[in-house]
Amino acid sequence: MNESPISAPVPPSAATFDSTPDSTPDSTHVALDSLPGRPCPAAAALEVVGERWSLLVVRELAMGSGRFTDIVRGTGAPRDRVAARLRSLEASGVVRRTSDTAGDPAGDPAGNTTSARGGYALTPAGRDLLPVLDALLAWGRTHAVAPDDPRRRSDYPRLAAD
Repeated sequence: MNESPISAPVPPSAATFDSTPDSTPDSTHVALDSLPGRPCPAAAALEVVGERWSLLVVRELAMGSGRFTDIVRGTGAPRDRVAARLRSLEASGVVRRTSDTAGDPAGDPAGNTTSARGGYALTPAGRDLLPVLDALLAWGRTHAVAPDDPRRRSDYPRLAAD
């Protein structure tokens, strides 16, 4: 199955910068009238994080895997796919780069060329996705995982703080 990549950042004609208190100042927002079909905030959210690897990258960051190689390992995604998702999520204000002088020995194919290669962390907007991931986990356990799968009832850690 081919996956269509999320284009990031949103073209300037489709982007607006929201100055409401709950917006992320440097994030790109999607103009509802730029979306096809029945535009709504859910459709706009899916423009930002609706690709499978995007939410798995957010999950890995929430679980403490902030290094590129750890994110690749945890998601099981190809390196180029993780690099593209990190660029997209960073452009959208969901993820931010962190500085770390230890560096990532495997390099950083996410397109960063600084000598001190750091890691990644969730922004406040990224942390706001954690209840969504918890809901997907619960839904997936009930409706997406085969009833006879031995790992179906495993205890998975909640990502959002209570």
